[in-house]
Amino acid sequence: MRASPFDFYRGAASVMASDVGPLATCGLEVQLCGDAHLLNLGAYGAPDGRLVFDLDDFDESCRGPFEWDLKRLATSFVVGGRVAGHSDADCISCVRSLVRTYRDGLDRLSRMPVVEAARLEITPRSTGKRLAPVFTEAAHDTPGDLVKKATVTRTVGHSRFRSAPPYQFRMKRFEVEKVFGSLAEYRTTLEPSGLQMLDAYVPVDTAFRVVGTGSIGVASYLVLLYGNGVDDPLFLQFKEEDSSCWRPYLPNAVDYEKLYPHQGRRTAEGQLRTQTVADPFLGWTRIGGKDFVVRQWSDHKATINLGMLRKRAVLEDYAALCGQVLAKAHARTGDGAMLSGYCGRSERLDAVVASFAMAYAEQTERDYERFCKSMS
Repeated sequence: MRASPFDFYRGAASVMASDVGPLATCGLEVQLCGDAHLLNLGAYGAPDGRLVFDLDDFDESCRGPFEWDLKRLATSFVVGGRVAGHSDADCISCVRSLVRTYRDGLDRLSRMPVVEAARLEITPRSTGKRLAPVFTEAAHDTPGDLVKKATVTRTVGHSRFRSAPPYQFRMKRFEVEKVFGSLAEYRTTLEPSGLQMLDAYVPVDTAFRVVGTGSIGVASYLVLLYGNGVDDPLFLQFKEEDSSCWRPYLPNAVDYEKLYPHQGRRTAEGQLRTQTVADPFLGWTRIGGKDFVVRQWSDHKATINLGMLRKRAVLEDYAALCGQVLAKAHARTGDGAMLSGYCGRSERLDAVVASFAMAYAEQTERDYERFCKSMS
């Protein structure tokens, strides 16, 4: 989080929740991403091998006011845009493009048949010529790539996770047994198709691995399984989930425990409701009394970094794409017609959100400076 104001912003979702949560909202609720910033959208592999583009982080997901996602995503384009070298005028233009595309997306989706809207997919191929090089350059992690990155290949037998402190650690036998033991509960959370595939694999090793910026400090385990021989690896990630950072500010905060008795399930169901195409291995379990979400680890995931967005035209196209994706997520989990009617067809919301994003980016940079001083 000390690396830049944007890295601080990525790890400070709870700070923004405490600032934004108490503010007035219009009362229209959706399934929130909860941590909607420009790097929490990306391309990933669908079960049939295609790459689709969607929201891809749901650690803070819950049902709440749509404004929270929109404000967080918009502010990320100012904070991140400045770090990438863009002027404030460029950042404002990107935010306005994001909100305009969000409004247009809501309007279009609210008029579509429900089934058609639910099936709508956004792929890297449909994102335009200026964004094509971004996705071409982005890293596509295949299971074979992950074997090379995270394991040591033995001369005879399956690979094993390597020890690579401070990011990856081997685990003691009793810890391994706890993780492997949680697979039984995890199996019960899968759909029949995912369960059928899982049962064709055998777990052979596990390791502790540090992930993310905002997730440092929570337990995260990788499990390596093999199916049809040594050339058929499957990586699962078990990630500890706490309550959403938005919990204290939810309109239905009193009923939070009834709505979300298991935080791993909250995360998984948020992803299932929001994404058009979800991981067939997505589920949840408990380890040592703590809640975990379970999913594939980086299967064909295309990651984007700020360095790829240094051209103004590319950043603006990417902002428009993110607005389209957020509209899809909100329309399919909320009342698309009501959302569209509230946001309207004028540019008034574009200007208001841009003004907020600039103001909160300034606050973020002040918080970042205080944070760095406190760490020195």
